[in-house]
Amino acid sequence: MNDQAAGLRRMMKQKPVQVVAVASGKGGVGKTNVSVNLSLALAAAGKQVMLLDADLGLANVDLLLGLQSKWNLSHVINGQRSLEEIIIDAPDGLKIIPAASGTQMMSELTASQHAGIIRAFSELHTPVDVLVIDAAAGIADSVISFTRASHEVIVVVCNEPTSLTDAYALIKVLSEDHGVKRFNILANMTRTPTEGSTLFTKLTRVTDHYLDVTLDYFGAIPYDEYLVKAVKKQQPVLKAYPQSPSALAFRKLAGKVNDWPLPDQASGQLEFFVERLIQYSATGS
Repeated sequence: MNDQAAGLRRMMKQKPVQVVAVASGKGGVGKTNVSVNLSLALAAAGKQVMLLDADLGLANVDLLLGLQSKWNLSHVINGQRSLEEIIIDAPDGLKIIPAASGTQMMSELTASQHAGIIRAFSELHTPVDVLVIDAAAGIADSVISFTRASHEVIVVVCNEPTSLTDAYALIKVLSEDHGVKRFNILANMTRTPTEGSTLFTKLTRVTDHYLDVTLDYFGAIPYDEYLVKAVKKQQPVLKAYPQSPSALAFRKLAGKVNDWPLPDQASGQLEFFVERLIQYSATGS
Protein backbone atom coordinates (compact mmCIF):
# COMPACT_ATOMS: atom_id res chain seq x y z
CA MET A 1 0.00 0.00 0.00
CA ASN A 2 2.81 2.44 0.80
CA ASP A 3 4.48 1.71 -2.56
CA GLN A 4 1.21 2.43 -4.32
CA ALA A 5 0.77 5.73 -2.52
CA ALA A 6 4.36 6.72 -3.25
CA GLY A 7 3.85 5.93 -6.92
CA LEU A 8 0.71 8.03 -6.87
CA ARG A 9 2.62 11.05 -5.62
CA ARG A 10 5.14 10.67 -8.43
CA MET A 11 2.45 10.26 -11.09
CA MET A 12 0.07 13.09 -10.20
CA LYS A 13 0.64 16.83 -10.17
CA GLN A 14 0.84 18.52 -6.80
CA LYS A 15 -2.36 20.50 -7.19
CA PRO A 16 -4.86 21.28 -4.43
CA VAL A 17 -8.12 19.41 -5.01
CA GLN A 18 -11.29 19.99 -3.01
CA VAL A 19 -12.98 16.62 -2.42
CA VAL A 20 -16.66 16.97 -1.49
CA ALA A 21 -18.95 14.05 -0.67
CA VAL A 22 -22.73 14.48 -0.94
CA ALA A 23 -24.53 11.98 1.29
CA SER A 24 -27.91 11.38 2.92
CA GLY A 25 -29.30 9.13 5.59
CA LYS A 26 -32.11 7.92 3.32
CA GLY A 27 -33.05 7.91 -0.33
CA GLY A 28 -35.59 10.23 -1.91
CA VAL A 29 -34.24 13.49 -0.51
CA GLY A 30 -32.81 14.73 -3.82
CA LYS A 31 -29.17 13.96 -3.10
CA THR A 32 -28.21 13.19 -6.70
CA ASN A 33 -29.97 16.29 -7.99
CA VAL A 34 -27.92 18.28 -5.50
CA SER A 35 -24.70 16.60 -6.63
CA VAL A 36 -25.38 17.22 -10.33
CA ASN A 37 -26.53 20.82 -10.10
CA LEU A 38 -23.92 21.85 -7.54
CA SER A 39 -21.22 20.34 -9.77
CA LEU A 40 -22.57 22.21 -12.79
CA ALA A 41 -22.73 25.47 -10.86
CA LEU A 42 -19.09 25.05 -9.84
CA ALA A 43 -18.09 24.23 -13.42
CA ALA A 44 -19.98 27.25 -14.75
CA ALA A 45 -18.05 29.37 -12.25
CA GLY A 46 -14.80 28.29 -13.89
CA LYS A 47 -13.76 25.34 -11.78
CA GLN A 48 -12.51 22.07 -13.31
CA VAL A 49 -15.04 19.71 -11.76
CA MET A 50 -15.33 15.95 -11.79
CA LEU A 51 -18.46 14.21 -10.49
CA LEU A 52 -18.05 10.63 -9.34
CA ASP A 53 -21.26 8.61 -9.26
CA ALA A 54 -20.52 6.52 -6.18
CA ASP A 55 -24.04 5.12 -5.80
CA LEU A 56 -22.53 1.99 -7.25
CA GLY A 57 -25.62 -0.18 -7.68
CA LEU A 58 -28.28 2.48 -8.32
CA ALA A 59 -26.41 5.02 -10.38
CA ASN A 60 -28.40 7.76 -12.12
CA VAL A 61 -26.16 10.81 -12.50
CA ASP A 62 -25.87 10.28 -16.27
CA LEU A 63 -29.67 9.94 -16.55
CA LEU A 64 -30.28 13.25 -14.79
CA LEU A 65 -27.96 14.88 -17.32
CA GLY A 66 -29.59 13.19 -20.30
CA LEU A 67 -26.33 11.44 -21.14
CA GLN A 68 -25.70 7.88 -22.26
CA SER A 69 -22.67 6.00 -21.04
CA LYS A 70 -21.47 2.94 -22.89
CA TRP A 71 -18.88 2.22 -20.24
CA ASN A 72 -18.98 2.64 -16.46
CA LEU A 73 -17.17 1.64 -13.28
CA SER A 74 -18.19 -2.00 -13.69
CA HIS A 75 -16.00 -2.12 -16.82
CA VAL A 76 -13.12 -0.61 -14.85
CA ILE A 77 -13.52 -3.28 -12.18
CA ASN A 78 -13.44 -6.14 -14.69
CA GLY A 79 -10.49 -4.64 -16.53
CA GLN A 80 -12.23 -3.78 -19.79
CA ARG A 81 -11.65 -0.03 -19.55
CA SER A 82 -9.49 2.43 -17.62
CA LEU A 83 -11.04 5.14 -15.47
CA GLU A 84 -9.90 7.72 -17.99
CA GLU A 85 -11.74 5.89 -20.78
CA ILE A 86 -15.16 5.91 -19.10
CA ILE A 87 -15.27 9.66 -18.32
CA ILE A 88 -18.26 11.42 -19.91
CA ASP A 89 -18.20 15.08 -20.94
CA ALA A 90 -21.10 17.13 -19.58
CA PRO A 91 -22.01 20.84 -20.01
CA ASP A 92 -19.56 23.57 -18.97
CA GLY A 93 -16.64 21.14 -19.00
CA LEU A 94 -18.00 18.99 -16.17
CA LYS A 95 -16.53 15.47 -16.19
CA ILE A 96 -18.64 12.50 -15.09
CA ILE A 97 -17.43 9.13 -13.85
CA PRO A 98 -20.53 6.93 -14.28
CA ALA A 99 -21.40 3.86 -12.24
CA ALA A 100 -23.68 0.97 -13.20
CA SER A 101 -27.43 1.06 -12.50
CA GLY A 102 -29.53 -1.92 -11.48
CA THR A 103 -26.49 -4.16 -11.09
CA GLN A 104 -26.44 -6.11 -7.86
CA MET A 105 -22.79 -6.99 -8.32
CA MET A 106 -21.85 -3.32 -8.03
CA SER A 107 -23.69 -2.95 -4.72
CA GLU A 108 -21.93 -5.99 -3.28
CA LEU A 109 -18.31 -5.31 -4.17
CA THR A 110 -15.60 -7.19 -2.34
CA ALA A 111 -12.68 -5.42 -0.68
CA SER A 112 -10.45 -6.28 -3.64
CA GLN A 113 -12.99 -4.84 -6.08
CA HIS A 114 -13.20 -1.62 -4.09
CA ALA A 115 -9.40 -1.58 -4.23
CA GLY A 116 -9.64 -1.92 -8.02
CA ILE A 117 -11.64 1.31 -8.23
CA ILE A 118 -9.19 2.96 -5.88
CA ARG A 119 -6.18 1.86 -7.94
CA ALA A 120 -7.86 3.24 -11.05
CA PHE A 121 -7.66 6.75 -9.58
CA SER A 122 -3.87 6.46 -9.55
CA GLU A 123 -3.94 6.41 -13.37
CA LEU A 124 -6.21 9.45 -13.71
CA HIS A 125 -4.55 12.46 -15.32
CA THR A 126 -7.56 14.68 -16.03
CA PRO A 127 -7.02 18.05 -14.27
CA VAL A 128 -9.40 18.56 -11.36
CA ASP A 129 -10.10 21.47 -9.00
CA VAL A 130 -13.13 19.94 -7.27
CA LEU A 131 -14.07 16.27 -7.04
CA VAL A 132 -17.74 15.86 -6.08
CA ILE A 133 -18.82 12.40 -4.91
CA ASP A 134 -22.46 11.42 -5.15
CA ALA A 135 -22.47 8.76 -2.44
CA ALA A 136 -25.18 6.16 -1.97
CA ALA A 137 -27.89 6.81 0.61
CA GLY A 138 -27.51 5.22 4.03
CA ILE A 139 -24.48 3.77 5.77
CA ALA A 140 -23.23 1.11 3.35
CA ASP A 141 -19.50 0.34 3.26
CA SER A 142 -19.00 2.40 0.10
CA VAL A 143 -20.62 5.44 1.74
CA ILE A 144 -18.33 5.17 4.76
CA SER A 145 -15.30 4.75 2.53
CA PHE A 146 -15.94 7.75 0.29
CA THR A 147 -17.11 10.14 3.00
CA ARG A 148 -14.14 9.33 5.22
CA ALA A 149 -11.84 10.12 2.33
CA SER A 150 -13.38 13.52 1.55
CA HIS A 151 -12.41 16.95 2.84
CA GLU A 152 -16.00 18.13 3.13
CA VAL A 153 -19.20 16.14 3.70
CA ILE A 154 -22.58 17.57 2.72
CA VAL A 155 -25.54 15.77 4.33
CA VAL A 156 -28.81 16.39 2.48
CA VAL A 157 -32.02 16.40 4.53
CA CYS A 158 -35.64 17.29 3.89
CA ASN A 159 -38.68 17.96 6.06
CA GLU A 160 -39.53 14.35 6.84
CA PRO A 161 -39.01 12.70 10.25
CA THR A 162 -37.21 9.73 8.70
CA SER A 163 -34.86 12.03 6.82
CA LEU A 164 -33.68 13.66 10.04
CA THR A 165 -33.45 10.42 12.03
CA ASP A 166 -31.53 8.69 9.25
CA ALA A 167 -29.25 11.70 8.82
CA TYR A 168 -28.51 11.54 12.54
CA ALA A 169 -27.73 7.82 12.20
CA LEU A 170 -25.30 8.52 9.35
CA ILE A 171 -23.57 11.30 11.28
CA LYS A 172 -23.34 9.11 14.37
CA VAL A 173 -21.71 6.21 12.52
CA LEU A 174 -19.26 8.45 10.68
CA SER A 175 -18.30 10.36 13.82
CA GLU A 176 -18.16 7.62 16.44
CA ASP A 177 -16.78 4.79 14.32
CA HIS A 178 -14.77 6.57 11.64
CA GLY A 179 -13.58 9.89 13.03
CA VAL A 180 -15.51 12.30 10.77
CA LYS A 181 -16.29 15.26 12.99
CA ARG A 182 -17.55 18.06 10.73
CA PHE A 183 -20.62 18.05 8.48
CA ASN A 184 -22.36 20.57 6.23
CA ILE A 185 -26.15 20.28 6.44
CA LEU A 186 -28.19 21.12 3.34
CA ALA A 187 -31.97 21.33 3.55
CA ASN A 188 -33.64 20.35 0.28
CA MET A 189 -37.15 21.00 -1.07
CA THR A 190 -37.94 23.61 1.58
CA ARG A 191 -41.37 25.25 1.40
CA THR A 192 -40.64 28.42 3.40
CA PRO A 193 -37.60 30.69 3.85
CA THR A 194 -37.13 29.52 7.45
CA GLU A 195 -37.76 25.80 7.00
CA GLY A 196 -34.12 24.99 6.30
CA SER A 197 -32.77 26.69 9.40
CA THR A 198 -35.54 25.07 11.45
CA LEU A 199 -34.53 21.60 10.26
CA PHE A 200 -30.89 22.41 11.02
CA THR A 201 -31.83 23.49 14.54
CA LYS A 202 -33.75 20.27 15.14
CA LEU A 203 -30.78 18.19 14.05
CA THR A 204 -28.18 20.15 16.00
CA ARG A 205 -30.32 19.98 19.13
CA VAL A 206 -29.84 16.21 19.10
CA THR A 207 -26.24 16.05 17.89
CA ASP A 208 -25.11 18.67 20.42
CA HIS A 209 -26.55 16.52 23.19
CA TYR A 210 -25.31 13.09 22.10
CA LEU A 211 -22.41 13.48 19.66
CA ASP A 212 -19.02 15.18 19.53
CA VAL A 213 -19.46 16.77 16.09
CA THR A 214 -19.65 20.18 14.43
CA LEU A 215 -22.56 20.86 12.10
CA ASP A 216 -22.50 23.85 9.75
CA TYR A 217 -25.62 25.11 8.01
CA PHE A 218 -24.76 24.94 4.31
CA GLY A 219 -28.06 26.37 3.11
CA ALA A 220 -31.38 25.38 1.54
CA ILE A 221 -32.79 24.52 -1.88
CA PRO A 222 -36.43 25.61 -2.21
CA TYR A 223 -39.11 23.30 -3.53
CA ASP A 224 -39.33 24.22 -7.19
CA GLU A 225 -41.74 23.01 -9.86
CA TYR A 226 -39.14 23.98 -12.45
CA LEU A 227 -36.74 21.44 -10.95
CA VAL A 228 -39.45 18.77 -11.19
CA LYS A 229 -39.96 19.69 -14.84
CA ALA A 230 -36.22 19.56 -15.47
CA VAL A 231 -35.98 16.05 -14.02
CA LYS A 232 -38.77 14.87 -16.30
CA LYS A 233 -36.89 16.35 -19.25
CA GLN A 234 -33.66 14.64 -18.07
CA GLN A 235 -31.97 18.00 -17.81
CA PRO A 236 -30.31 19.74 -14.88
CA VAL A 237 -32.38 22.67 -13.68
CA LEU A 238 -29.38 24.96 -14.10
CA LYS A 239 -29.55 24.37 -17.84
CA ALA A 240 -33.28 23.91 -18.37
CA TYR A 241 -34.43 26.81 -16.18
CA PRO A 242 -31.37 28.89 -15.26
CA GLN A 243 -33.38 31.64 -13.54
CA SER A 244 -35.57 29.34 -11.47
CA PRO A 245 -35.47 29.57 -7.65
CA SER A 246 -33.58 26.28 -7.27
CA ALA A 247 -31.02 27.19 -9.95
CA LEU A 248 -30.29 30.47 -8.18
CA ALA A 249 -29.91 28.58 -4.90
CA PHE A 250 -27.42 26.13 -6.43
CA ARG A 251 -25.30 29.02 -7.70
CA LYS A 252 -25.30 30.50 -4.20
CA LEU A 253 -24.14 27.18 -2.75
CA ALA A 254 -21.39 26.94 -5.36
CA GLY A 255 -20.18 30.33 -4.16
CA LYS A 256 -19.97 28.93 -0.64
CA VAL A 257 -17.91 25.96 -1.84
CA ASN A 258 -15.57 28.35 -3.65
CA ASP A 259 -15.09 30.19 -0.36
CA TRP A 260 -14.09 27.03 1.50
CA PRO A 261 -10.34 27.06 2.16
CA LEU A 262 -8.37 24.70 -0.02
CA PRO A 263 -6.76 21.80 1.84
CA ASP A 264 -3.05 22.30 2.26
CA GLN A 265 -0.13 19.97 1.74
CA ALA A 266 -0.97 16.27 1.68
CA SER A 267 -4.66 16.67 2.44
CA GLY A 268 -4.95 19.05 -0.48
CA GLN A 269 -3.84 16.60 -3.14
CA LEU A 270 -6.11 14.33 -5.12
CA GLU A 271 -3.68 11.49 -4.41
CA PHE A 272 -4.33 11.96 -0.70
CA PHE A 273 -7.99 11.22 -1.40
CA VAL A 274 -6.86 7.96 -2.97
CA GLU A 275 -4.41 7.24 -0.17
CA ARG A 276 -7.17 7.57 2.41
CA LEU A 277 -9.35 5.21 0.42
CA ILE A 278 -6.47 2.75 0.18
CA GLN A 279 -5.99 2.97 3.93
CA TYR A 280 -9.67 2.37 4.54
CA SER A 281 -9.76 -0.54 2.11
CA ALA A 282 -6.88 -2.14 3.98
CA THR A 283 -8.10 -1.51 7.53
CA GLY A 284 -11.83 -0.90 7.46
CA SER A 285 -13.24 -3.55 5.19
